[in-house]
Amino acid sequence: MTPRMLIASALFSTTSRFISIFLMHRQSMVNQLKAAALVLIISACATKADSKPAPASPNAASSAAVSSGNTPSASTDANSAQNTSTGPGGFHLSAEDSKRVPNELGHIPVLEYHLIVDKDATYSRDRDHFKRDLEFVYNKGYRPVTISQILDRKINLPRGLSPVVFVFDDASPSQFRYIEKNGQLEIDPTSGVGIWLAFRKTHPDWANAAVFCMLPGAAAGHNFFGNRGIEGQKDEWRFKKVQFLHDQGFELCNHTLWHAQLNKYSDAVVQEQIARGQLAIDSAVPGFKVRTFALPLGVWPKNRALAKSGSWTDPKTHQVTRYNNEAILEVSGGPTRSPYDPAFNPLSITRIEMIGNQAEQILNNMDKNGTRYVSDGDPSKVAKPSAAPTDK
Repeated sequence: MTPRMLIASALFSTTSRFISIFLMHRQSMVNQLKAAALVLIISACATKADSKPAPASPNAASSAAVSSGNTPSASTDANSAQNTSTGPGGFHLSAEDSKRVPNELGHIPVLEYHLIVDKDATYSRDRDHFKRDLEFVYNKGYRPVTISQILDRKINLPRGLSPVVFVFDDASPSQFRYIEKNGQLEIDPTSGVGIWLAFRKTHPDWANAAVFCMLPGAAAGHNFFGNRGIEGQKDEWRFKKVQFLHDQGFELCNHTLWHAQLNKYSDAVVQEQIARGQLAIDSAVPGFKVRTFALPLGVWPKNRALAKSGSWTDPKTHQVTRYNNEAILEVSGGPTRSPYDPAFNPLSITRIEMIGNQAEQILNNMDKNGTRYVSDGDPSKVAKPSAAPTDK
């Protein structure tokens, strides 16, 4: 082989080696690029999966429904959250709440309100005083329940908290008033319901659990919270208000047709007053079962049995309306007994009239005397003071 041929052979061999090495590196780079691309795809998929919204909680739908029903959605408040912990069910517990010894045979305050206006009097509460009432009761470790919850023994509160019942008598516009703006109805923030809902907005564990003992045919606007333009309230808004209260979880209670003092009337009139009060509630919320009746002025009829049950026949249609009340509210008497107390009488539930600072004094005395109902947080047991709990 000539020198020229040897040189050419060497050059060919070297060139072939370089080409082979280049091709190997090129394939390696392609494989690396493929691997990198695969990593990017997997990462992108994982990021998308992680960014999916968390599954809705079981209460999400109901919370949305409440918000759309003009009830403020639950939100936390920085001031109320200080020095508190969150217990079962989202209840806020203060250090003082956690120290309380359970006593489910203790007494339950049933607070009685009438007018919510601009001054305190026997049958009226200043708006600012009402706001202070809510704050005072909340900070004392009480949370609202209805009379029906007491009857059913469904006082589902965490350990250390206590039930309280708010009752509004007479269905005045001051308790629930609408304002019309551009054809839309808004709840007057200065009315009782407006103040309650504003408080609930900043205290998420404050339930819509008040009781409204209503009159559908009384004078001076005491007709399902206002009629005939009194305080700007229209007749056609009356049923809307009753329906709203029911939809938001408040309890509807009968207080007779027009607040008759029952001991002055015959058995027939007594039954008409109670039956027609119930009938009016059914007209606003068809099928609603009225369980609670509040005695007007706390006065019983001469035939006491008629406060619980009776009937009335409409003279025009001959339709018979029957009533059978499970709970009867007195006008006063102090805190009522626990439903677990053997002496509890649902047909004589005593109340605290909201006059001056009487309620604060009573609640403070209940703490001092150890007579306050305090939940143990266990639905299956009844916590008794200085004794082993028993089955509920």
